[in-house]
Amino acid sequence: MGNITFNYSNSFIKCHQVENMKPLIEVAHGLLHRGEGPGGDFTGWIDLPRNYDKQELERIKESANNIQRDSDALIVIGIGGSYMGSRACIEALNHSFYNHLPRDRRRGPNIYYAGNNMSSDYICNLMDLLEDLDISINVISKSGTTTEPAIAFRLLRKYMENRYGKRESNRRIYITTDRHKGGLRTLADREDYISFAIPGDIGGRYSVLTAVGLLPMAVSGIDIDRILEGARDAMDEYSRINIDENISYQYALARNILYGQGRYIELLINYEPHLNSLAEWWRQLFGESEGKDGKGIYPSSANFTTDLHSIGQLIQDGRRNLFETTIYVENPRRDIGIEADDFDIDGLNYLSDKTVDFINRKAFEGTLMAHTKGGVPNLIIKVPRLEEYYMGKLIYFFQKACAIGGYISGVNPFDQPGVEGYKRNMFKLLGKFES
Repeated sequence: MGNITFNYSNSFIKCHQVENMKPLIEVAHGLLHRGEGPGGDFTGWIDLPRNYDKQELERIKESANNIQRDSDALIVIGIGGSYMGSRACIEALNHSFYNHLPRDRRRGPNIYYAGNNMSSDYICNLMDLLEDLDISINVISKSGTTTEPAIAFRLLRKYMENRYGKRESNRRIYITTDRHKGGLRTLADREDYISFAIPGDIGGRYSVLTAVGLLPMAVSGIDIDRILEGARDAMDEYSRINIDENISYQYALARNILYGQGRYIELLINYEPHLNSLAEWWRQLFGESEGKDGKGIYPSSANFTTDLHSIGQLIQDGRRNLFETTIYVENPRRDIGIEADDFDIDGLNYLSDKTVDFINRKAFEGTLMAHTKGGVPNLIIKVPRLEEYYMGKLIYFFQKACAIGGYISGVNPFDQPGVEGYKRNMFKLLGKFES
């Protein structure tokens, strides 16, 4: 079956550096698993793959089936952790052009996203697109008052009520929010919307394996049982305190060692466009979790081979303040061969009988050699294939590494106090004042 692997042999990290860090890993492990570290009230995600609400999971599947039957499109309204994880999985596990395929060639309705920006053009253009489609909405917000999704939901709820009428509109709106409190919970109860709970002990960027991520995934045809199965195996495998047996802890440790050497930027690299949105989810996970108290690795990303033709020069010969972490998919879902051409005008006949994936692999190997020779540390995560089981496992891998790494660096990986700064200024400029 294979397994996700991690290799830091091209990172220039020395054995004694790893040994020196092991006691910190053990302390961080204990703080996390006992819930005694900073933010310990938000560690419900640790045991979630085994202790999830079984009845709610069945309700998620039932609602997904109803949306698939009723709708040509699902609008996922959310920002940050409320939509990034589900989008990452939907784009990783479905056809590259999922929304453009005829309905009989995809597993669910079109999936569109709203509430992740405040562009008037975007929301108006989205409404134009929806005119001839039957739609459902899944709005995801713990409080219901986060500005971007709240605006989008107000506009789209009015749009749906005008189009379908109140009763039918309410049947097509699905709410994912706090179980007991908040504006969205109050609205869901008042309007009798179908609703799902965001656990109170799980923060947004760690919530992808809850209803937050599972409902949109299931609507797109993803097998969410397999997602949870992969996360469940990851929960067991990445809970081993022995770092030699725990690749998630190895990743956390390697990042911290490189940060201590002045490598302040991490580039998450992929060679599959399917993983572009996973990089966006990863950026929020690590950026919000580590970037505080004057600390933190800056999380960035690049798509190879595409970006080798733009920032490849900088990586190869620029300032030595970054390192790369590559997610490499070993077996593509599909492949295509190169045939010989009688005229060979493009000079590619030397690649006859080779496949595109074979060439992509050699690009990965050649880039690794070049960047390592140029002094850029490289960490390699290999995934056997892009399918539900491994996505569930990969999500948990990153969540566990992020939490452990945060404790090692001395920050609370479960809060985000800096996010409120821009909001206070924006509200003041808009004329909203606290009573």
